[in-house]
Amino acid sequence: MVKSLSALFLLLSLTTAAMAAEPVKSPVPSSQATSTPTAQQTGPSAASQPSAAKAVQPAQAASPGAPVKVKPNRAITITMFMAIIAVTLCVVVWAAKQTTSAADFYAAGGGITGFQNGWAIAGDYMSAASFLGMSGLISLYGIDGFMYAVGPMFSFIAILLVVAEPCRNAGKFTLGDILSFRAAPKTVRGVAAISTVTVSLFYLIAQMVGAGKLMQVLLDIPYRVSVIGVGVLMVGYVVFGGMKATTWVQIIKAGLLMTGTVLLAVLVMVKAGMNPISFFSDIVGSQMIQDHVRMNVLKDAIPKAGFDYGQRFLEPGLFLKNPLDQISLGIAWALGAAGLPHILMRFFTVPNAKEARKSIVVALFINSTFFFLINLIGFGAALYLTPQLISSVDKGGNMATLLLAQKLGGGAGSLGGDMFLAFICAVAFATILAVVSGLVLAASAAIAHDIYVNIIKGGKADQKAQVRTAKITSLCVGIIAIFMGLAAEKENVVALVALAFAVAASGNFPAVMLSLFWKRFNTAGIVGALVIGTVSAIGLVMVSPNMTYPQKIANDAKKVIETLEKKQAEGTVLAEKDMKALEKARGDFKKNDGGVSMVGLKAPLFPLKNPAIVSLPLGLLAAILFTLLFRDRRAEDMFDEIEVRQITGLGIAKASDH
Repeated sequence: MVKSLSALFLLLSLTTAAMAAEPVKSPVPSSQATSTPTAQQTGPSAASQPSAAKAVQPAQAASPGAPVKVKPNRAITITMFMAIIAVTLCVVVWAAKQTTSAADFYAAGGGITGFQNGWAIAGDYMSAASFLGMSGLISLYGIDGFMYAVGPMFSFIAILLVVAEPCRNAGKFTLGDILSFRAAPKTVRGVAAISTVTVSLFYLIAQMVGAGKLMQVLLDIPYRVSVIGVGVLMVGYVVFGGMKATTWVQIIKAGLLMTGTVLLAVLVMVKAGMNPISFFSDIVGSQMIQDHVRMNVLKDAIPKAGFDYGQRFLEPGLFLKNPLDQISLGIAWALGAAGLPHILMRFFTVPNAKEARKSIVVALFINSTFFFLINLIGFGAALYLTPQLISSVDKGGNMATLLLAQKLGGGAGSLGGDMFLAFICAVAFATILAVVSGLVLAASAAIAHDIYVNIIKGGKADQKAQVRTAKITSLCVGIIAIFMGLAAEKENVVALVALAFAVAASGNFPAVMLSLFWKRFNTAGIVGALVIGTVSAIGLVMVSPNMTYPQKIANDAKKVIETLEKKQAEGTVLAEKDMKALEKARGDFKKNDGGVSMVGLKAPLFPLKNPAIVSLPLGLLAAILFTLLFRDRRAEDMFDEIEVRQITGLGIAKASDH
């Protein structure tokens, strides 16, 4: 059934691609582009959207029929959505019949092959933030978005070389199983469960925001209804199907996502004449991209003499203005995945360490291909759609991939455009369903297995009670995720995922690494790493530029007002785009002057958007200091046993057949 569905979607997509062929057109000269009315707004105001719609791409004449929002064919899109839901629900029904024990519910009985698990890990990792947020970030901020897209590739190297095999052999179901082996079990399990839920919820929020935006923009379904609907589906997958259903949903989703990504990236390069040099030259020479960088990003109301704004789009520092921010982001990406509970949990689904290593190799290949292609899609969206149009549809850029699919498929209203857009929408929807299922399962396992079974019941709960508790906690986690998704409607999803990585890198990663490889490491060190690393990462984010600072918005608007009013005072008649910018700046200043952030600040105290460069050393230092201050002879004596288990896998339950 899975193979048949994949073949059907592949055939449909190839047919759409054949219909989507467009000749490559030569760029409009700069002087001509400058004189054409365009959308040079500093934000997606309603008044500027018609202008943005005319400036569809700098590589061709203005297209008045271009959409100001994504308008898919509802019948085709809903049909594809229903097909995916139907197939995945069949998987859930099949899995539910085979899920009878806690091992089945949490780890699919350990019977997933390395190849299957590799595709499932890739499906877990290629989230809505990756597919929608990263491409959008690239389309608005150029190379800085590229940093977000390539970073995750390197995290799998750390997992492959260091974590996969020992975790598979030393644990059972959760992060708490790994950390509590030679430490005070109840204390460590409690703290590990809190850390797991924290990281999972940050990641979950990103997926819920992506789901809400997708359904709202595409099908005119209210954001709240969309988030609640996706939440109900994800809870159903986990409650009834457990890890087995979640695994196969992720495999199906990964196959569909790779198909759509490859097709879209190929169409971008075909439109560019299969010439990457010409492709990036067109980006640099695009008047629309130049205006976006000047007015919307750098806030230069008047162009600086001799400054190449197009080239600036291909240089770092538009989104991550501080070089330390880029280093901090790299640290979070490289080490964060090794501390993500829902990724670590996947190692327990394979029968042995060899299959665990194999699954990481497969996932590394799939993810590397995917994140490389996301860059082409993001830059293609900037060139062929323009950042102004993308931000007018969604300020965070989350709809860039979908807009590009519709355009390259033949445009709004064409059969090819509607079918390709519907396919990509359905893929994005499947992506969200698969990832949120894995996250809910990880969070519920931490609560049910670590807290209820091992802390409250002392490890003596029967299989039926364990599964029942896991299902109840899955329901509770799903409800919490829905409410948090509703509250985070305005956030860019990729920033939320970066935060989850930073928290995982700062607390979970030091705790896991030192538990596995430092003989003296003990309960105090584990608690210190998890608490200090997690709290410092979250605390720094709360006082960082990630938060909204109304006073800063007002100050930026004031600069625009002063510059343009000075220009008027000198007798210059402002162009239409400048008048709109002035009008918007006045509104922004009036609305935000004197305002404060969520924690009462007018400006950020911490200058970096990603805290890992500070919070990771704090977590690691806390782990070392607490270990040295509170020595535990029992933990040291048990190190030899966990070392043998890491190498040999002794004591691990046998896999069940699937």
